Amino acid sequence: MRLYDTHCHFERADPTEIALILERAKAAGVEKLMAVGGSSSLNESAALAVEVAAESVVAPQVVCAVGLDRDQVGKTCAPQTSNLKPQTSLRAWGEIGLDYHYSPETREQQLALFAEQLEEARRRDLPVVIHTREADDDTVALLREIPSRGIIHCYTGTVEFAKRFLDLGFYISISGIVTFKPAENVREVARILPDDRFLIETDSPFLAPVPMRGNPNEPAFIRHTCEFLANLRGVSADAFADLTFANAESVLG
Repeated sequence: MRLYDTHCHFERADPTEIALILERAKAAGVEKLMAVGGSSSLNESAALAVEVAAESVVAPQVVCAVGLDRDQVGKTCAPQTSNLKPQTSLRAWGEIGLDYHYSPETREQQLALFAEQLEEARRRDLPVVIHTREADDDTVALLREIPSRGIIHCYTGTVEFAKRFLDLGFYISISGIVTFKPAENVREVARILPDDRFLIETDSPFLAPVPMRGNPNEPAFIRHTCEFLANLRGVSADAFADLTFANAESVLG
C-alpha cells in the first residue's frame, strides 16, 4: 500500500521524536507526507521534518507547507523560507484560512490575514492549504475574489459547500473524523467526491481515527482512514491508496 498523508503537524521541533514518528509511518506504508505549518513554531518543525527525513534511510519522503493560520492575526510577516533544505521541499502555502468557531470576534482580522496569505501564495505560485470552520461562506467569497488552487483540508462541511469548493478547482481532504460515529456529514461528502479530487490526511497529532482514538495521532494511522474510506466507496484499500497518492502528487507536484 502506497500512502500519502497530505497534512500532519509536528508540534515539537525535536529531531529524535520526529525521526521515530517518520520511521513508524514508513513501516505502515506511508511513502510521502506533507508536514504543515501555520505558526512560527509549526513552520519551524515542518522544515525540521524535511531535514530529518532527508538524512534518514527509514523515513518517507517529506515535503512541507508554511504559512500563517487564523490564530496568527496581527502577524503579517511572511514566514521565512530561505532556510529550507532542500528548497524544493516547499510544495504549498499553509495552513491558512478562517475559523469562527472559537474566535468569531476576530472575523475581520482573520479575513485580512487570509487575503494576505492567499496573495503570498499567488506570488510564489504555490497551492494553498485551507482551514475553514463555520466560515464557508466567507471562504468561498474570498476564493472567488482571489482565485487560488490547492486543498480544503480536514473537510467537515456540507455536501453543498464541498461542491462549491470543487467548482473552484480545489481538492478535498478527509481526515480520521470520517471514522467517528457522529460524522455522517463527512461520510456523505466522502461518498460523492470525484475520484480525481480526493485526498486523505491525519491532521496529526489531532483526530486519531478509529480504532486509535484516545492516542496522539500520527502519520502511521493514515492507514486506518484509508481502509475505512475504501470500504465506504466499495473499492480495495490498495486501489484507494493509489488513487489518493496520485491526486496528492498532482496537486503538490
